[in-house]
Amino acid sequence: MPIRSCYNLPVKVCELGEFGLIDLLAGAVAESGGRASGQRVVLGIGDDAAAWKGEAHLELATTDTLVEGVHFTQDIGWYELGWKSLAANLSDIAAMGGVARYALVSLALPDHTEVDQVVDMYRGMARLAQEFEVAIVGGDTVSSPVVVINIAVMGSAVASQAILRRSAARSGDLVAVTGYLGSAAGGLEVLRRGLHLDYETGFFLRQAHFLPRPRLAEGQALVGRGVRAAIDISDGLVADLGQIAKASQVGARLWVDKVPLHPLLKQAFKEEALGLALSGGEDYELLFTAPEPVIAEVEGALSCPVTVVGDIIEGKAGQVELLDARGRSFPWQGRGWEHFAPA
Repeated sequence: MPIRSCYNLPVKVCELGEFGLIDLLAGAVAESGGRASGQRVVLGIGDDAAAWKGEAHLELATTDTLVEGVHFTQDIGWYELGWKSLAANLSDIAAMGGVARYALVSLALPDHTEVDQVVDMYRGMARLAQEFEVAIVGGDTVSSPVVVINIAVMGSAVASQAILRRSAARSGDLVAVTGYLGSAAGGLEVLRRGLHLDYETGFFLRQAHFLPRPRLAEGQALVGRGVRAAIDISDGLVADLGQIAKASQVGARLWVDKVPLHPLLKQAFKEEALGLALSGGEDYELLFTAPEPVIAEVEGALSCPVTVVGDIIEGKAGQVELLDARGRSFPWQGRGWEHFAPA
């Protein structure tokens, strides 16, 4: 049956937004018995990766698409483009606490694309794949007006059936993040504005934007210490915390004075740095929730910084309340990245 508005007009995807569209499609799959083959399916549409029962472990799969003019421009080098496109997928496996094993790469390329450019892109992918012992095992290649990269990564849980998922946050949990936030968005702003920074700052922000490092080892460590709820920060801290809260049917509080900002980001953007961290996205750090004793154990186990930035509360599902250092409401209208964002 066609989807219609209250005026009996066809509904456009921009009216639903990316996440509304995903919810609608998940419902369509469920109605049509799309999970009928899957008594073994543990997680379907709606998390960072799908999960199903394998012979010994939970198997994981995720896919992501990058489109020229939407996700990247000519400012990015081909090597960096290859690295970043694979990193986004590996980060989804990291958000499940899993091990990445195999990747399929499908390319859509304009006819005039130089072969050396494509080879350089694969070198970037291969360098990151080698670091995390991921095998690139195939894919597809077609012609297109613009460059489109689609990657699917398969992996598995570290041991038995334990994974991280968005829907496992509970009231009373603390909210924590790995690393620093906003640096990738800072790198993008440097390019957009043509800012001239000192070498160290410019290099750091460019690396953060173009060569992100997925937190696979950290995700595996979270599972081992008893964390059960997590997401990778790809759409922005506020938006991704909202995704956890929505999936877990809880509310959340975010203490903005606790959000970890790298000194070089603060040096370059001063009062803008916090906004880049709240809504910038593409940091590919891990955002997770757990009871305080578990968080304390994680802090001692990880080599990267771990910062508590809020807590989970009873409340409207998906609602994130921002608070300042005095516990007062912090006004913030920014929102993270969303395709087909409704007006």
